[in-house]
Amino acid sequence: MTGPRSRWPLRLYAALLAVILVVNVAGFTASEVLRRLGPLPLGRDLTYSTLVTDRDGRLLRPFITRDGYWRLPVTSDEVDPRFLAMLIAYEDKRFYAHHGIDPKALLRAAWQAVTHGHVVSGGSTLTMQVARLLEPRPERSFTDKLAEMVRAVQLERRLSKKQILDLYLALAPYGGNVEGTRAAALAYFGKEPKRLSTAESALLVALPQAPETRRPDRFPKQAIAARNRVIALLNGAGIVNADQAQAAAAEEAPKGRLAFPMLAAHVAERLAKSVPPGSVTPTTITRDLQASLETLARDRALLIGSGVAAAILVVDNKTGEVRAHVGGTGYFDTVRAGQMDLAQAVRSPGSTLKPFIYGLAFEDGIVHPETLIDDRAVRYGAYAPENFDDSFHGTVTVRTALQQSLNVPALQILNAVGPDRLMARLTNAGVKLVLPENAGPGLAIGLGGAGIRLTDLAALYVALARGGEPVALSWQTADERNARPLRRLFEPNATWMIGDVLKGAPTPQNAIGGQIAFKTGTSYGYRDAWAVGYDGADTIAVWVGRPDGAAVPGVIGRLAAAPILFDAFQRLGPNRTPLGPAPPGTVIARTNELPANLQRFRPNALPEVATTTQGDAPPAIAFPPDGARIDLQDDQAPALSLKVNGGTPPFTWLADGVPIAQGEFRRDTFWDQPARGFARLSVIDAKGKTATARVRVE
Repeated sequence: MTGPRSRWPLRLYAALLAVILVVNVAGFTASEVLRRLGPLPLGRDLTYSTLVTDRDGRLLRPFITRDGYWRLPVTSDEVDPRFLAMLIAYEDKRFYAHHGIDPKALLRAAWQAVTHGHVVSGGSTLTMQVARLLEPRPERSFTDKLAEMVRAVQLERRLSKKQILDLYLALAPYGGNVEGTRAAALAYFGKEPKRLSTAESALLVALPQAPETRRPDRFPKQAIAARNRVIALLNGAGIVNADQAQAAAAEEAPKGRLAFPMLAAHVAERLAKSVPPGSVTPTTITRDLQASLETLARDRALLIGSGVAAAILVVDNKTGEVRAHVGGTGYFDTVRAGQMDLAQAVRSPGSTLKPFIYGLAFEDGIVHPETLIDDRAVRYGAYAPENFDDSFHGTVTVRTALQQSLNVPALQILNAVGPDRLMARLTNAGVKLVLPENAGPGLAIGLGGAGIRLTDLAALYVALARGGEPVALSWQTADERNARPLRRLFEPNATWMIGDVLKGAPTPQNAIGGQIAFKTGTSYGYRDAWAVGYDGADTIAVWVGRPDGAAVPGVIGRLAAAPILFDAFQRLGPNRTPLGPAPPGTVIARTNELPANLQRFRPNALPEVATTTQGDAPPAIAFPPDGARIDLQDDQAPALSLKVNGGTPPFTWLADGVPIAQGEFRRDTFWDQPARGFARLSVIDAKGKTATARVRVE
């Protein structure tokens, strides 16, 4: 009997044969694919961006990989949990249930393709996407799709769900050379992915599906549309409520890419060169303080004048760890040589070494802070030093001499203790001054006649804050410290006296005195302005000047660098840690209470008293020196500082024979709005004596 029922066994047999055939073909194809695929990539050979972090692990500066990508390591623990929930709900809702392939998703994708006539959804799981990211395939053939499925199953067998999710977060494409959720969050939102808004999370979910056509920096409308589709779907699925969805859809999307963090750029660059690519290198820097001081340095330098830069160093006195290192006023500022680490540049220290001259004398017991000393005209051979204000103050205490930074008393003391001995003491403490070629240590080093780095100057003042015990500065770990043992700078009594004196130094306008011990300095020709100070916890060193070493008329340590120093201390916090008490045995007395030998400074060999006064010597132009090149400010009315030594006031100044200042009784004045080019400067004193200098003004 033939009929419909009799044909069922035949159909059953045919269907069974078809299934067997498909299984065999699929099995053969899968085995062939496995044979061709080779070893399973697990992402262990991926190269990530080298990261330099602060002391708490916060990012200071990432570096692009050798293949040109911003690929920052990240795990699911470092990403906003809400973003993860949105990602899984949108991309692979059964991620934690399947074994690499989601049959339901594949059937749904096939049915949608048949009913709509085009691909509506791909059916790929997150694991399949990771397989594709680990092993990119340019073609999207059936064989490629099958390879992804095979790799997905293999990955599920070898890795945990968390490890697979971490690989996706690290490798997902977000347009251009940005890969991974952390890099994308920094590039588009300027934040770490730990705390993302609903709109930000939705955008990061949408971008990897079409990273090049949805890039916010190139196609903002497409990016917003894709983001809002994700928001709508998640609203329908109950992941976000209606109010959240409405607010997220109304939020503006980024219109461009942001620069990656560039804090402590000079330190980061130095450390990144010393580690393997992809390393995460911690530093001793405090990120918030570093950012605040970089802003301070940039703002103050711009106010001071064109081409002026500033460098700031903050050091923890207890450990020697550098908490902030500002090497300039902008890494990409070519006008101010931004890529040069000015904290490591050798410059003239001006008067900032004077405390160490007195420290030797305190230690030797030849002076006390209340010892009287003469500030008068003296001559050391052909050298007749003067004070910065071109006047002498008569008999003063050593305390006043150091607080007022008087030159003559400092050189008398240096002549007594010996410049070579000062040089040796600083060298033993780990700091070597840079002397002019073929020159030995002389009295000039007391007034800035030797080069020093800001980092080394800071280290010397840290030693003062530590009671005379030096410590090598560290930017990373204790392993980085100088292996050579350092010798004590001064005895505790001497360092306490220095600090006690420097606490009373004249402060900048509106600054509170008596809280920090500090010293300022200005190098010859207004090329370098310094301020270094310390309290019981921290030491801060500041340098201001032009990176090319050109003069900046009127820029002195007290007016340019000291205000930055005091502002930097305020940014450490409102409360200062006081310096320690006087060590046992420290003599604290008035001048008349001191032993007779300490009441007045009487060196064994007094320097020869100058046989001529300023008025007897012929005039000589001290600044600008003959042949100098002077770079003036461009953003305000330029003025050139003029200074004369010798001669009898009043003085008349001329430029190319034209008077520019007349009847000047002071030895310094200013030439307002000098013309650019070569100029012949002349000064005539009251007796008709003349001095000239030829300079180039730029």
